[in-house]
Amino acid sequence: MSSIATPDDTPRRTVPSDAPELRVGMVGYAFMGTAHSQGWRNARSFFTPPLRPRLTALAGRDREAAADMADRFGWEGVETDWRALIERDDIDLIDICTPGDTHAEIAVAALEAGKHVLCEKPLANTVAEAEAMSAAAETAAGRGVRSMVGFTYRRVPALALARRLVAEGRLGELRHVRAQYLQDWLTDPSVPMSWRMSRERAGSGALGDIGAHIVDLTRYLTGEHLVGVTALGDTFVRERPLPGGGGTAPVTVDDAVVFLGRLANGTPATFEATRCATGRKNAIRLELNGSRGSLAFDFEDMNVLHLHEGGTDGDTTTRGFTRILVTEPDHPYAGAWWPPGHVLGYEHAFAHQAADLLAAIADGTDPEPSFADGLCVQRVLAAVQDSVERGSAWVPVETARPTGDPLPRNEESNP
Repeated sequence: MSSIATPDDTPRRTVPSDAPELRVGMVGYAFMGTAHSQGWRNARSFFTPPLRPRLTALAGRDREAAADMADRFGWEGVETDWRALIERDDIDLIDICTPGDTHAEIAVAALEAGKHVLCEKPLANTVAEAEAMSAAAETAAGRGVRSMVGFTYRRVPALALARRLVAEGRLGELRHVRAQYLQDWLTDPSVPMSWRMSRERAGSGALGDIGAHIVDLTRYLTGEHLVGVTALGDTFVRERPLPGGGGTAPVTVDDAVVFLGRLANGTPATFEATRCATGRKNAIRLELNGSRGSLAFDFEDMNVLHLHEGGTDGDTTTRGFTRILVTEPDHPYAGAWWPPGHVLGYEHAFAHQAADLLAAIADGTDPEPSFADGLCVQRVLAAVQDSVERGSAWVPVETARPTGDPLPRNEESNP
């Protein structure tokens, strides 16, 4: 058993050198490709999964860029077509880190070829694509082939702890859910056009890019799904410059979406997703209020969970939230890393994701979140789009049928 030393010289267990390999082929090499690459590397260094991930090959259309990524992160080979990864006998799992318009084709082909699949969120661009992917995953599972969608924030230790506390009944009867995902990188109208601003490529804007996360986290924390929504959406910058100059292109997705929903148990929930919240870099803010307590989280202080218990009981002079630093050995995931108080960052959740997926594949169990979970989120996204397009109508999630038209312009806020 190999080991590395922690600051107090206590050896940490790592994957035994004789553990069976899981040979990974990844499609994509940009932001998410980087995050997933380090996740696979750290999963085998800090955890003890029963399978050893091997970074076998990376696929990307730009061979030079893909080769640079491969060299930096230790991928053994490069392909310029994702189909080549699926055809290779020396690859067991396909990791999809590409824009949403490619997810369905790659995932279904990989599953039918007997490859396990990890697919970035949102699962697809449409409900129809997500349904096809979920059906393919269910069929493949019958042959022992596993699949998972990358809602990585589930594996932030503070949020995993929050789920545990809710499941234990520490909040009592759930009464309110508030969820926000606030970024500001599109506030500046000079930011150039990219695939994330094209409905054809991305499916939606802030809604699918970041709103999908808070929809999934609400399901994860509460154990309940949304049954209906009413929504507002807007696009503040309707044209953006093309990269490198040469004109502009229309933005066909939302910059911001706000919606109200109701969970299956009757709990009201509010959601806000925007990429134009000036000064907010990556603020995922969640608050759950119950009859006996509340919890609150903000990803910009990601190692901390705020918990209030006792309802209105006790001494009013000391009643309030307790600040929990989620770095103790008995906190979810935290014990595999550093001594208490040595905080974790954004990248660590990707190692947790990889380690959990490796364990599920080795155990022959279905990992979470599943493609079926991804489909549930996709249906909520479709209902939100449908509501916006129908003038904020109340839309039951199961009956949403978005038109696919661009979001309507709010003339008052877009003179």
